[in-house]
Amino acid sequence: GVPFRKLPLGNPARSRDTFRERRASEHGPGRSPRNHPGPREDTVVDPAHDISDINGLAGLSDEQLAAQAAREGGDGAAFAAIMERYREKVWRVCWRLMGSEHDAEDAAQEVFVRLFFERERYQGRARYATWVHAVAIRTCLSLRRSRSRRRKREGPGDGEAFEAAATRQPSPGEAVAAAHDIGKLLEGLDEEDRALVLMRFAENHDYDELAEMFGTTPGACRMRISRIREKLTQKAGTLFGKQEQD
Repeated sequence: GVPFRKLPLGNPARSRDTFRERRASEHGPGRSPRNHPGPREDTVVDPAHDISDINGLAGLSDEQLAAQAAREGGDGAAFAAIMERYREKVWRVCWRLMGSEHDAEDAAQEVFVRLFFERERYQGRARYATWVHAVAIRTCLSLRRSRSRRRKREGPGDGEAFEAAATRQPSPGEAVAAAHDIGKLLEGLDEEDRALVLMRFAENHDYDELAEMFGTTPGACRMRISRIREKLTQKAGTLFGKQEQD
């Protein structure tokens, strides 16, 4: 295999440290910018790469870039261009699924490592963006499950408290309060159900795209979303009660 030091990703540990140091200096401890924080320019892209090579590929579609990246070695410009193009999108998905900046940084780095090693597996049957999101989802689900197992070994923690709060039947007053804490409700879902909801309603993917990401059919995704909506409606009154207009 290609040694990790040959990947066009820079030093992952150094990238994460630099990212955190700059975020702390910009926003101060415990502060985040509005909406999602977003990655810094140096999160994964190696500054040693010749940016002119990347710019020269700007006219290619994602699918064309992916095909070229599959033919390249460990330091090809096409994969660097993919990282440049998808850095923000991958980071945003990781941030939504992981629930914190710290975990999103690690997850996004892992996603790009997987994208590199799996670059020859993309066959063009789906849009490349859909395939990238599928890799990001699998990576984040794996990391979240590992984190959950670790927390169970260590004893009760915040995640279990969230789940307990989300699984009991709320009073009317609590249902109103729950409307302001969607994250707590979602933490009570199965990991894959939670990811499906976020990809559908936060990232606005249609059912065909969801089917590609989760390895199922559009109809199965639609039915699963309907069941999840019913479950969330029971927990939070009418917050999720309005039927989706397809």
